[in-house]
Amino acid sequence: QVQLVESGGGLVQAGGSLRLSCLASGRTFSSYGMGWFRQAPGKEREFVAAIGWSTYYADSVQGRFTISRDNAKNTVYLQMNSLKPEDTAVYYCAAGRLRSSYYGTRDTSYDYWGQGTQVTVSS
Repeated sequence: QVQLVESGGGLVQAGGSLRLSCLASGRTFSSYGMGWFRQAPGKEREFVAAIGWSTYYADSVQGRFTISRDNAKNTVYLQMNSLKPEDTAVYYCAAGRLRSSYYGTRDTSYDYWGQGTQVTVSS
């Protein structure tokens, strides 16, 4: 069992930056692919970024967001720069075992999810 706790969300003006963190419990963090997804009001959950066999980004955040991980700290980060109002959403961290079927952009690849952290970007 892996528990995930996100932090770092908040209110920021357009053009600003935030860094989200996700702390994972357990001793096998490095054997998991980690992803960030988001869900805006009235919309379906969508993929944002992942780090597993490689790093993956949604087209909408490519060049603005950076995912990274520190296995010694059991933490994955999402650095978000040049934020736009359309980035407003609840951001969820997810963990999925790095097995042959792992595909970072698909939510079905993930076994565990955090509770989410709100990011609001004002115009």
